[in-house]
Amino acid sequence: MGCGRVGSALAKSLESAGHSVAIIDRDAGAFRRLPAEFSGQRVTGIGFDRDTLVEAGIDKAEAFAAVSSGDNSNIIAARVARETFGVENVVARIYDPRRAEVYQKLGIPTVATVRWTADQVIRRLLPSGMLSEWRDPSGNIVLAELAYNPAWVGHRVSRLEEESGARVALLTRFGEGILPERGTVVQDGDLVHVMMRWDHRDQVERVFSAGPTEGH
Repeated sequence: MGCGRVGSALAKSLESAGHSVAIIDRDAGAFRRLPAEFSGQRVTGIGFDRDTLVEAGIDKAEAFAAVSSGDNSNIIAARVARETFGVENVVARIYDPRRAEVYQKLGIPTVATVRWTADQVIRRLLPSGMLSEWRDPSGNIVLAELAYNPAWVGHRVSRLEEESGARVALLTRFGEGILPERGTVVQDGDLVHVMMRWDHRDQVERVFSAGPTEGH
């Protein structure tokens, strides 16, 4: 939702990555920002209106980004997408960082404009693989956010470490960082940040994406 500079850039990036995209804006003229080769659906309407969302294919959507110019519109649209239509990967762009923090605690993933990047939004829409956050000067050690199989939810961080060989450095839960202890349990919606050797990253990704070993 929203075909401004952010929305049009996201639409282009997602389509270039092979995804089917529909974009909503109340102003049909906004679609001029899309590249000529954009083949996705353009829907003129209010982004939190249910009929507009249905026209855009929300019932088949795997992800929804609300990136219009209005905080209220974005959060309402994000809540409708998640709570009414059951879209799992939802993100809302919020201009006021204080409000963004409140919505994060309510379980609505948000990105405040002051620290917004396209990579952050796309990461919330397409949570897969590894997102490198820091590497030491030698390049041998990396801090990365790793996507994980939902089967890990309910298991202790210590088991993730034991099976993957990586160190869970922190969890992000409802927008706040947590330093995990051995008994800390992974909860639904947690972002998991790990420290690992760069040359072990493929092995660690496989363990995270496969889920816990049966009978372990």
